[in-house]
Amino acid sequence: MSTTCDSLQDAEDPSPAVPGPPDGGYGWVCVAACFAINCFTWGVIASYGVFLGYYLENGIYPAATPTDFAFIGGLNFSVAMLASPAVTVLVRRNPFGIHLPMIIGVGLQTAGFITASFATCIWHLYLTQGVLVGLGVGFTYIPSIAVLSQWFLRRRSLANGISAAGSGIGGLLFSFVVRAAISNTSLAWSLRITGLLSGFMNILAIAAIRSRNHIIQPKQHPFDRDLLRRYDVILVLAWAFVSMFGYITLLFSMSNFASSIGLDQSQAATVTALLNLGTAVGRPFIGVISDYFGRIESAGFITLLCAVSVFAIWIPAMSYGVTILFVIVNGAILGVFWVTIGPICTEVVGLGELPSMLSLAWLVIVLPTTFSEVIALKLRRPGSGNEFLYPQIFAGLAYLIASIITLELWRVRRRSTVVEYASSQGAPERETSVALTAKHNP
Repeated sequence: MSTTCDSLQDAEDPSPAVPGPPDGGYGWVCVAACFAINCFTWGVIASYGVFLGYYLENGIYPAATPTDFAFIGGLNFSVAMLASPAVTVLVRRNPFGIHLPMIIGVGLQTAGFITASFATCIWHLYLTQGVLVGLGVGFTYIPSIAVLSQWFLRRRSLANGISAAGSGIGGLLFSFVVRAAISNTSLAWSLRITGLLSGFMNILAIAAIRSRNHIIQPKQHPFDRDLLRRYDVILVLAWAFVSMFGYITLLFSMSNFASSIGLDQSQAATVTALLNLGTAVGRPFIGVISDYFGRIESAGFITLLCAVSVFAIWIPAMSYGVTILFVIVNGAILGVFWVTIGPICTEVVGLGELPSMLSLAWLVIVLPTTFSEVIALKLRRPGSGNEFLYPQIFAGLAYLIASIITLELWRVRRRSTVVEYASSQGAPERETSVALTAKHNP
């Protein structure tokens, strides 16, 4: 029961001269590799909420402000995304394809955490846990994101959903690992353990992953201005931009929010861990739903559900039980962007333009990933009855606006499909629209 847009696009993805995606085979090994890469890049980053809570509560760097620590967490995302043009060019111009930038990324990420363990000033932390780790994540993750769309067609969103679940598992794992390491050893050793463990596991994943670039020969432009002339591309980028404000606010605020309503450190760590558990469980289901109901439709509806959960559950949450309910429910859906961005970009521009489209998407989310948590911290009302009310409204509105953008994207894509189908069949547009609606809504 996929949509007309999906059916038409899926039929068009493999060009006559290029073998279509095998929809399995070694692709499943690549799913496992991408799962591990998500686990030990974004999953590690997702545990920054534990570091953030520790930094805010213990005053390790006396000259630092809460804004500094928020910026450092945002840099993990924004620097990773800023690296996308360089990564795209490097993939195209080196004989080892995606593997060389990924190996460079592992080295940078590992070095970032280890050198952060020796930081004595806040600017040291900016350069290490912020910039170096962000670069490492970008160089490791960005080459992997287009791989699964090259291996899968009908199961494309499922494969991406399983892969994206790795960030939830990683976030769950490292939330406990970091908290335990800080409690039983020190902050410095928790950073070293994080860097060494993630580096080793990423090397194993890189050894297993294979792209099909040599078969597909995709265009790999770091900044393709031609794509920016398309309204549907602008809508995809707008959805990415706006939804990231909600995502980052939620991801990094939950541990601090838990402390603000009187929960202890153990309960706050559990809140962060269960948010990541919800992510791990929910993302494969988002993939299944997307393959069945349509990628754009599912992305829009789930983005709307994120907004509803913020207003209906998070804002009233003033107890441990309701907070747990929220992080499980919202954790399952808040990362809808990461599950669907690859399949949606493939649907909109095709496999040949996918790396260029993804490069634009990564650049677009640089600003929201940098400033979302900074804005959220500035919106807090310390000492009031509900310190996080304004950050909650901010996150909810971001998801609500993003869902409206996807509705317009769905309308534009459906209109385009109807016109193209009518032209190919020589039928009037209205007749074709009625026929297609009847066909896909029995």
